[in-house]
Amino acid sequence: MAEKFRLYLAELRERLWVKPLIACILSIIAALIADMADEIWLGHGVPNITQESAEDLLKIIAASMLVIATFAVASMVAAYASTGNNATPRAFPLIIADDVSQNALSTFIGAFIFSIVALTALMNSYYGRAGRFTLFVLALLVLGFVIFTFLRWVDRIARLGRLGAIIDRVEAATAASLHRRRCAPRLRGMAVHGNGADGHAIYAEAVGYVQHIDMAALQKYAEESQTRIVVAALPGTFTAPGRALAYVHPDARITEKGLGKIASAFLIRDDRRFDDDPRFGLVVLSEIASRALSPAVNDPGTAIDIIGTYVRLFVQWAKPLEKDEEQAGCHDRVEVPSLYVHDMFDDAFSAIARDGAGMVEVCVRLLKGLDALARIGDPALREAAIRHGRLARERAEDALSHLEDLKAIRNASAFCNEGPT
Repeated sequence: MAEKFRLYLAELRERLWVKPLIACILSIIAALIADMADEIWLGHGVPNITQESAEDLLKIIAASMLVIATFAVASMVAAYASTGNNATPRAFPLIIADDVSQNALSTFIGAFIFSIVALTALMNSYYGRAGRFTLFVLALLVLGFVIFTFLRWVDRIARLGRLGAIIDRVEAATAASLHRRRCAPRLRGMAVHGNGADGHAIYAEAVGYVQHIDMAALQKYAEESQTRIVVAALPGTFTAPGRALAYVHPDARITEKGLGKIASAFLIRDDRRFDDDPRFGLVVLSEIASRALSPAVNDPGTAIDIIGTYVRLFVQWAKPLEKDEEQAGCHDRVEVPSLYVHDMFDDAFSAIARDGAGMVEVCVRLLKGLDALARIGDPALREAAIRHGRLARERAEDALSHLEDLKAIRNASAFCNEGPT
């Protein structure tokens, strides 16, 4: 249930209408309940705010908020377009889910609705003396909050569509996804025993990517059927009819209803998501680096920056878990494969090594990054780093011809000679 709720909230964050709608509802409630002050306060106990002064303040808020809200939408659309042009369209969901921008737009629209509703009620003598005072105080508070939000939002929107900010957001989303997978390396299931492909195959009915697996549903069906289920398609896997999602123990009796229950536990959509798919974040960073290394852009500094990002992410991946972070497997009838480090390195470094082979500064930084990963004490990372270091060195030697460049490459790749041949 908690996983479903987290997935639902993540999807709502990417909908621009949710927060503005909530802000509108709260604004209408605030404007209409101000008259309660006439019932619970003594009218002569508060300053007498004239109707004209309250009307003027609300008119100023209404006129300015409509302009600011329009300006905010135009600025956000420009930032979204910049994301696709400067980085990669796959980073768009992270930019559109920016809390500061969504909160700012919601504040501007909410303030506009508040002023319109309050102004209409005020001009129809809805408020008494205490109600007008309460409304005036609320209007001042709204105006002050709008000013604070606008200043904070301007600082954010100036960076939102910039390449550095996009890389930071992709890194943060990837780090969060990696951390969740570290805490539950098999999605709180069991390790795969033997040949997981033995048994009845459950095939996908849709074409798309697995975004989420309802492990609780698989566990429930396995318990009811007294069988075991082996997951064959982790989140991020491309599926189509004929591609197995899971396998059920060969001794189990599977009905059509059971097939439907197992298949429905796999959420399949058109796009990949960052939440349960750590490899997707690595792919998106690789796409940004490849675009930066293209002849049209020619920005090796961005690729070098992303290499440093990869080193931070893989160091985090290899970091031992604290006791309170470990999540024990509770789905003892569902077997799930772990992420393969070599696949993660392929997602991260293959494109950079290929597209940056002719740039000595990129190659040297890539080899130094792989060298750092090979020396942090994790055997799997060391094996993968040495393998990719050798591949990067071979590509660089094919693309470079200057002796000094080749010497720099060989010096930076000395760690590759320490591993198995």
